[in-house]
Amino acid sequence: MAGRSYRATPSWPRTLGVMCGRFVSSSTPEEIARYFDVAETSEQASEHHANFNTAPTTDVLVVYQDGTSRRLDTFHWGLVPRWAKDLSIGNRMINARAETVASKPAFRHAFAKKRCIIPVDGFYEWKAPPPGQKAKQPYFIHRPDGEPYAFAGLWEQWIGPGPDGAATTVRSTTIITGPANGAMSTIHDRMPIILPPSEWATWLSPEVDDTEMLGRLLVPAPDGLIAMHAVSTDVNNVRNKGEHLVDAVGSGAD
Repeated sequence: MAGRSYRATPSWPRTLGVMCGRFVSSSTPEEIARYFDVAETSEQASEHHANFNTAPTTDVLVVYQDGTSRRLDTFHWGLVPRWAKDLSIGNRMINARAETVASKPAFRHAFAKKRCIIPVDGFYEWKAPPPGQKAKQPYFIHRPDGEPYAFAGLWEQWIGPGPDGAATTVRSTTIITGPANGAMSTIHDRMPIILPPSEWATWLSPEVDDTEMLGRLLVPAPDGLIAMHAVSTDVNNVRNKGEHLVDAVGSGAD
């Protein structure tokens, strides 16, 4: 992450009702750099460790383009607009809706000028319980072929006073979500926007600012990119980060 990092005080239970609020980042930085044809990996990104329960307000791997060079770095998850008075607004900006991303003041500049890809090895969503039950059932959603998702994201650079009052620079990001496809709709009515490789160059290019054209990329992914199974409620606690969190439970278990 460029500049100094910060940690806001999160409210973890609220992320359970957000799309997308938790994801898996298990591929190594080297694997991600190869997969996304990255030219340069930052020192912070190269030190990134696998996290099977990535939550908002943490630093996440991001693929973005600086001029003509495609780079891998770590940005704060929770977008802080350039005009924000302080960093706390990022707590409410972990997702951006595809329907309003071109017009909402918090996102429209980034949508036109600062787009990125968030590499994700899968994500979690919670299904509403059947009648008579209270607990939501978490599911792990991933590609059937095991390859990473390329989530459409935005990023911004904010300069201002940090929590200690000293000047700080923060690069932050948000994940764009849209209506669910047929496969995902069995759990939730929304899902992250997943970009196909054919659109990565267009999406990442800072020279492309045709927001009407870009908006046409914000469509539900094909059903064939979605596989899912129920997982342990251990994922509800953000302190749990181990690989066991993606193991199937119940009828989906081996």
